Amino acid sequence: MRYADSLPEALYSADSVRAMDRYLIDQQSIDGFELMQSAARGAFRQLLRHWPSPASILVLCGAGNNGGDGYLIALNAHKQGIPVQCVAVSPAGKLSGDALKAFKAAEQAGVAVADFAGLPEGDLARRLAVAGVVVDAMLGTGVAGAPREPVAGIIQALNQARVPVLAVDLPSGLNATTGAAEGEVVRATVTVTFIGAKAGLFTGAGAGVCGRVVFESLGVQEQLQGYAGQPLASLQSWARCRDWFPERPLNAHKGQFGHVLVVAGDRGFGGAGIMAAEAAARSGAGLVSLATRPEHVTAALARCPNVMCHGLIHGSELAPLLQQADIVVCGPGIGRSAWGQQMLQQVLDSGKPQVLDADALNLMAARAVATADNRVLTPHPGEAARLLECSVAEIEADRLRAATRIQKLWGGIVLLKGAGTVITDGSNTPFVVAGGNPGMATGGMGDVLSGMIGAFLGQLEDFTRATVAAASAHLAAADLASERVGYKSLVPADVLDALPPVLKQTETMSFHDDREAR
Repeated sequence: MRYADSLPEALYSADSVRAMDRYLIDQQSIDGFELMQSAARGAFRQLLRHWPSPASILVLCGAGNNGGDGYLIALNAHKQGIPVQCVAVSPAGKLSGDALKAFKAAEQAGVAVADFAGLPEGDLARRLAVAGVVVDAMLGTGVAGAPREPVAGIIQALNQARVPVLAVDLPSGLNATTGAAEGEVVRATVTVTFIGAKAGLFTGAGAGVCGRVVFESLGVQEQLQGYAGQPLASLQSWARCRDWFPERPLNAHKGQFGHVLVVAGDRGFGGAGIMAAEAAARSGAGLVSLATRPEHVTAALARCPNVMCHGLIHGSELAPLLQQADIVVCGPGIGRSAWGQQMLQQVLDSGKPQVLDADALNLMAARAVATADNRVLTPHPGEAARLLECSVAEIEADRLRAATRIQKLWGGIVLLKGAGTVITDGSNTPFVVAGGNPGMATGGMGDVLSGMIGAFLGQLEDFTRATVAAASAHLAAADLASERVGYKSLVPADVLDALPPVLKQTETMSFHDDREAR
């Protein structure tokens, strides 16, 4: 997903945004039809921004206010002289209120409206095939569950047509609150959302089907200042985290930026520890040590000569290294054998701030582990399912809720990986982190992230901010790397190579330029 620059930080549930709408109408005396007209103008403006000269527009209109928006978008296109037609997915006779008013306005202006139920077989497919842009105005935020027929079949036909799609407020079939899609869901090219940004557009299935998300406030932000609703989550990106890092003084020394110990890499998984350690070093840690199997030390030193490598045979050998460390990253490639169990137990007993990933989480899921506030858990959906003893489908059905449940059980900060990263510490509003691409769906990406979090914990006093910043930088580096190699060829080493230019953006002063000026 590519995000517009002007997205707000506050993300709301569908219920909250509907409450905002009612607040504007009931408390601020804003006419509902005027809001609908504003939404239509905003959506049409974005349509022309992304497709400046559409040969034709096909608008699929549902029965609710979302459909009303669609009829008014068609009216705007008609006034501009753009060939446009509507398909009434739900019969116009079922319309009421502002949606009915919108339909009548479009019809009276001469917009062609066809009733889907009356279309000959194959006619919709033909219309989709020749459309320049399709506007999805079928299902709004008030619809829950899998779409029923005929909408499900229309969505399927739309996705098969592979035409550009502008989704109005959200793609039909998507849960605006959770980001889940229980059935067919429109795959949009651009999604224009109104009044309040919906959390479901940015995580779960939403991150994969919304395309570019654009926010239209409809000019009502001042009137909404008195609205007391709480955001469901906070949207974060690397651009919003970069200024969290203090500038390093010219007399800085390595002891000021944390000693990260990476405990990782059982037999056959040496690369996991090496990538995590290199990521910590590349992310500004003052010192980095790697505790791994002895047979991996040579490879680690060849790849990362700046990392202090230690080959350990038994968990008892880890204690001296733990004493020297400020932060511990444990889990990448440690496996579930006696070696990994010994290492994890030593780390848990140390009480040091720790980042727990991969098999550390799988081992924790099978034993009783006390909660702790100074740890960061970084499960992917499969590991999250094991921690909660549920299915992956249940995790993906509501990622914000799943992350919150894990945090309540295990304490600390939870970073739930996957499309639309979710981070929660149990006390603040959860975070959803923007960015990333399909190339990240490959082994080793999480190892890089773990090392980055470890390094950032040593540089930022606020552990929650450190975790959010690491996730944001990780996604930004992956996006930058994919621009060079493409997402199909993306591997963790590419992300490591992209970290320097991404992290350089936190530097407000150039040491070399300062010397030249003097």
